[in-house]
Amino acid sequence: MGQALQPIDMMTPGQNLESYVQAVSTIPILSADEERELAERLYYQSDLEAARSLVMSHLRFVVHIAKSYSGYGLNQGDLIQEGNVGLMKAVKRFNPEVGVRLVSFAVHWIKAEIHEFILKNWRIVKVATTKAQRKMFFNLRSAKKTLTWLSNSEVESVASDLGVTPEVVRQMEGRMSSSDMAFDASGDDDDDSAYQAPANYLEDSSYDPAMVLEHGNWEADSNRRLENAMLELDDRSRDILIKRWLSENKSTLHDLADEYSVSAERIRQLEKNAMKKIRLAMGEAQFH
Repeated sequence: MGQALQPIDMMTPGQNLESYVQAVSTIPILSADEERELAERLYYQSDLEAARSLVMSHLRFVVHIAKSYSGYGLNQGDLIQEGNVGLMKAVKRFNPEVGVRLVSFAVHWIKAEIHEFILKNWRIVKVATTKAQRKMFFNLRSAKKTLTWLSNSEVESVASDLGVTPEVVRQMEGRMSSSDMAFDASGDDDDDSAYQAPANYLEDSSYDPAMVLEHGNWEADSNRRLENAMLELDDRSRDILIKRWLSENKSTLHDLADEYSVSAERIRQLEKNAMKKIRLAMGEAQFH
């Protein structure tokens, strides 16, 4: 392959964003055959160097996507960094047998991380929590060309384009236009107004004894059901799951293929079937 990787930090563009962009643009783009070879090495052999090569060769693509979100007033380097996280998640989950290029698969993961970052930092109090609200946020943000409120005709047009009622558009516009409130009272607040700070009236339920007990019981029950489900597996399937997921030094598909004298694909199938049985057994146990 002979691809020379540049000595750059793929996670953090750093303060000199221009140098980072120039550096990633010099990394060669992989051909379809090169990409498949690397993807197979990662998928079947857990080759981390192959994963690194796949990530590095697609960093320029993350920069391109991040630039399309420059209108949110957030640091471009931060957007690229979050997009890089999405790229690495995509590389980790990429299956070369599906028959699509990595760039087509990764775009969803890259945008998902950037969207999450924007929503977390646009307001301290989130303006969009559900999937539908998130879609509304980004579509309405694109539709608003000025800082003024939308007119009735504009609201009707946006609502029609997005398939929602005008009331929903107005509600999201109000959320987007609202200002943040400091959690703690500032030093300039007098006694008559300081009490309004959320820190003075929000209840902290993070250490609720009932919740702690419930969580502990749930975790213990889950562990018990997992142990029972593992006992239902045949010896080979149980051994594969233990060595692939529960051991400190995890085995690769090829390690287990050599041990059992079968193909790596056969080990993957056995692992998949075993995981399916585990999920089914644990799911049924909840109803007994």
